[in-house]
Amino acid sequence: MTELTYTDLVEDPSTGDLELSERASLRRVAGLSTELSDITEVEYRKLRLERVVLVGVWTEGTAEQSEASLAELARLAETAGSEVLEGLVQRRSKPDPATYIGSGKVRELFDIVVATGADTVICDGELSPGQLRQLEERLKVKVIDRTALILDIFAQHARSREGKAQVELAQLQYLIPRLRGWGESLSRQAGGRAGGANGGVGLRGPGETKLETDRRRINKRVAKLRREIAAMDTIRATKRGRRVANEVPSVAIVGYTNAGKSSLLNAITGAGVLVENALFATLDPTTRRAATPDGRTFTLTDTVGFVRHLPHQLVDAFRSTLDETADADLLLHVVDGSDPAPEEQVNAVRQVLAEITKSHESPLPPELIVINKADAADELSLVRLRHLLPGAIVVSAKTGEGVPELVEALAERLPRPDVVVDALVPYTRGELVARVHSEGEVLTEEHLAEGTRLSARVRPDVASALEAYAVNGSPA
Repeated sequence: MTELTYTDLVEDPSTGDLELSERASLRRVAGLSTELSDITEVEYRKLRLERVVLVGVWTEGTAEQSEASLAELARLAETAGSEVLEGLVQRRSKPDPATYIGSGKVRELFDIVVATGADTVICDGELSPGQLRQLEERLKVKVIDRTALILDIFAQHARSREGKAQVELAQLQYLIPRLRGWGESLSRQAGGRAGGANGGVGLRGPGETKLETDRRRINKRVAKLRREIAAMDTIRATKRGRRVANEVPSVAIVGYTNAGKSSLLNAITGAGVLVENALFATLDPTTRRAATPDGRTFTLTDTVGFVRHLPHQLVDAFRSTLDETADADLLLHVVDGSDPAPEEQVNAVRQVLAEITKSHESPLPPELIVINKADAADELSLVRLRHLLPGAIVVSAKTGEGVPELVEALAERLPRPDVVVDALVPYTRGELVARVHSEGEVLTEEHLAEGTRLSARVRPDVASALEAYAVNGSPA
C-alpha cells in the first residue's frame, strides 16, 4: 500500500494562502535594533518601526472620534510591524505650526519616550518638513507621520510590478519636499564667486549641493516611473476596452480597508485571493469572472481599500486603479458591520470616490451597499445600519450568510441585453445556442424536430449572428 504524505492529506492551497504564509514567515526579533544615531538620515532608509508612541491632535469632533482615529493609527502601526507602547491626544484648535503639538507637550512626550524606551514617534496627521525636523531634534528619535506610515504599509504589501511602481512614485512625491542632507558639512557647497579662489575650504566646487543632486535624481526617477505607469495604463485600458467591446458587465468592489472586500470576492467567485485581518492587506486589484443565476457573465474587481485622510500622493499614484471604479457598471460598497462607527467609514469612502469622479469628469456608477461581517456584529448595530443605509444587503463573507441574496441583487442591478430575438437554430449550429446562453438571457427554450427554438435577450452582435434563423420577423 502506498504511504500517504502530508501534502496528500491537505487541499491545494490557493494563491492567497501561499501569499499569507510568505507574509507570516518573517517576524520581528526583539533586542536586535540597529537604529542609526544620526536622525538626519531617516529619509534615506526604509521605515523599520519597532517600539512606537502615538500622538494625535484633536481639533474637531467628539472625544470618541479622536480616540477612534488614534486607535486606527495603532492598527496601522501594528500592520507595519511595530509594537505600540503609548498614545497621547492633545486638544487644540489647530496643530502647532512649529512642533505640531506645542513645546510643552513635546517635553511631556520626550519623557514618555525615554520612560518607555520607544525608538519611533508616529503623529496622527501629515507633518510639514519643519515640524518633522523640530520634533526629531527635540525628541532624539525617529518621527514619522500618518502619511509615511501608510506609504510604508503599501510598500510592504505591493506585489505586482504596477503596484510597486505606483507605491514608489507616491513615496518619492512625499519625499521631495522633506529632503535633507546627510550632515551639515556636506549640505552646503557653493559655486560662482563663493567658490572662487577666496571661497574658503569646502566651498569650492561645481555649485550643486548634495541636496540639489538628490532632488534632481529623484525627479528623474519620478519622470521614469510616470512613463512606466502610463504604459501600464495603456495595457489596463486595452483589457478594459476589450471587456467593454464584448459588453461584459463589470462590478467594482469598493470600501474601507479591512471591511472584507477580498473575502467577499472569494465568497462570490472562489478567487482564492489573500485574506488577512489587517489594514491594506491587499493592494493589487484582482478581476474575476462570475455568473448570475440566470447565466449572464460579469466581472468582479477588488480595488484598493480606502481610509480616513488617504494620502493624496496615493490617490494620484493609484489613479489608474481607482478609475476602474468610475468605469464599472455597478459599485459594490462593502461596509464593516462590526465597526463601532461604520457611517464614518462610508463617508470616508464616498469622499475619495467624489475626488475620483471630479478628475474623471463622469458620474459614478450606481451603488449597492453591502454590510459585511454580520457574524461579528450585534443585532442592534445591524438594525441601526439598516435604518441608516436603506436598501443595504447584510452578509457574512466568512459564513456565507446572505451571499446568495447578494448575487440575486447583483443580477437585478446589472444591465441586461437590450435586443429580444426569436430564432429557430438548427442542431448543427449548437455553438450559437451556447453563445446565447453564455452572453444573453434566455427567456424561453424549446427543442423541436427542426432545431432549438429560442426566445432571448441578447446583444446586437449576437442578434446579427442569429439573423438567418429569425422566426416571425423578430429582430434576429
